[in-house]
Amino acid sequence: MVLLHVLFEHAVGYALLALKEVEEISLLLPQVEECVLNLGKFHNIVRLVAFCPFASSQVALENANAVSEGVVHEDLRLLLETHLPSKKKKVLLGVGDPKIGAAIQEELGYNCQTGGVIAEILRGVRLHFHNLVKGLTDLSACKAQLGLGHSYSRAKVKFNVNRVDNMIIQSISLLDQLDKDINTFSMRVREWYGYHFPELVKIINDNATYCRLAQFIGNRRELNEEKLEKLEELTMDGAKAKAILDASRSSMGMDISAIDLINIESFSSRVVSLSEYRQSLHTYLRSKMSQVAPSLSALIGEAVGARLIAHAGSLTNLAKYPASTVQILGAEKALFRALKTRGNTPKYGLIFHSTFIGRAAAKNKGRISRYLANKCSIASRIDCFSEVPTSVFGEKLREQVEERLSFYETGEIPRKNLDVMKEAMVQAEEVAAEMARKLEKQEKKRLKKEKKRLAALALASSENSSSTPEECEEGDRC
Repeated sequence: MVLLHVLFEHAVGYALLALKEVEEISLLLPQVEECVLNLGKFHNIVRLVAFCPFASSQVALENANAVSEGVVHEDLRLLLETHLPSKKKKVLLGVGDPKIGAAIQEELGYNCQTGGVIAEILRGVRLHFHNLVKGLTDLSACKAQLGLGHSYSRAKVKFNVNRVDNMIIQSISLLDQLDKDINTFSMRVREWYGYHFPELVKIINDNATYCRLAQFIGNRRELNEEKLEKLEELTMDGAKAKAILDASRSSMGMDISAIDLINIESFSSRVVSLSEYRQSLHTYLRSKMSQVAPSLSALIGEAVGARLIAHAGSLTNLAKYPASTVQILGAEKALFRALKTRGNTPKYGLIFHSTFIGRAAAKNKGRISRYLANKCSIASRIDCFSEVPTSVFGEKLREQVEERLSFYETGEIPRKNLDVMKEAMVQAEEVAAEMARKLEKQEKKRLKKEKKRLAALALASSENSSSTPEECEEGDRC
């Protein structure tokens, strides 16, 4: 005979239930299916052996996290060891989650089963749980479930380290949008200010510099030798500054009113501030990429790497893609059009913006894009699943791509991937050891500061306690 126990996890605590003994567990399935909806019949085959309530909502959250990760919590261990029979071979424990079942079987030695009749029994327990436990009402059980659900979801969102790549996705999207907007606004400034000073367009090509000059010059008739030094500072070229000064004196542009100049200068200042913000955003993106995906950044650059992550949806998704998908990521329309018309499929997508493909000869572009996609796939997996982020692997992969480019041009045989990765592993271990030493030093400094702070607090409290009796004595004398 087999004694079947069922473990049920609820927001208010763990429940251990026992079923009547049968020779074969599968024989219970028809009986359970018949009586699941009827509380009286369900009581005939299921009885509550033990109930372990959670002490607080924090304890409930800890247990929910443990169950979801397949870890046996101390509360669950205590419940099972206390209320299950000592002869473990004659006990079969039914659980809802296979992960927690495997953990219980490995740590405690009880045989665990999931699915089949266990799922039906748990369905009945879930339906009648507030009637099985004394003092528990349906309303309080629902409130506990709602509170635990909110806490569990909030903790998952807060502590999920893989969500950091969201910052990269938003940054690169904003960067692309800013590039379009700054280009559009700069063209508007060129057209607007060009009516007054048309010669400036031919002298200055850079949009941001043009907007700064339009803001600085204002009315071209007021430009003189005294402003030449500032012009050189803005253009960073003495010849261009002199050309602007000469052109202002013989310009064919129309005269402009003061109110128009005020509006042009105001709009130019907005475009300049947008350009400056774009630079700071690019710096932020570089720092985030060096933290989240250092190998991918070292291999293909921050901008292209961020675009790959954004197009895939996350770094984890990019790491799961095969190299053939990474190669044409961003060229989906061209791919499906080629499949529909039975034409040539695209050789590259977003990775076309990498310098490697631009440097390759026309006949080798497809080959180098396939090789580069392969290395990008390796780099993204290293970044996603490595414990210590380091750019060592990305630098070594970049060297391999460089060697492959020279092989296509000169025929020089590149190093084998196995040898390169062995070198990278040695360097990565050195970097990890160095980082560990730095962290240890920082921790020692922090502990030292904390010790000094606690000593100062103790000294201050002792001085206060010693001064209190003296004050009391003076009061008594008075």
